[in-house]
Amino acid sequence: MSFEEFKNQSRLYVIGALEPEEQEEFERARAKFGKKAEDFITECYGLHEAFALSLRPAKSSAAIKERLMAMVRARKET
Repeated sequence: MSFEEFKNQSRLYVIGALEPEEQEEFERARAKFGKKAEDFITECYGLHEAFALSLRPAKSSAAIKERLMAMVRARKET
């Protein structure tokens, strides 16, 4: 595996999308490329976390809110 292929696999590794046989090959390449590989994986994890934090939570729909309020009212009545 070339380092370019390793970089592509690293992105999949970080999100947990490698198949078991791909994971084995990835781990061998990771050992082969050493610190350079570890630095790139660390960078991928950082980007992954930054992306996850940048996502805005979905706005709740009126139907979900109404259902929740109905559950609250029902609990108060019992």
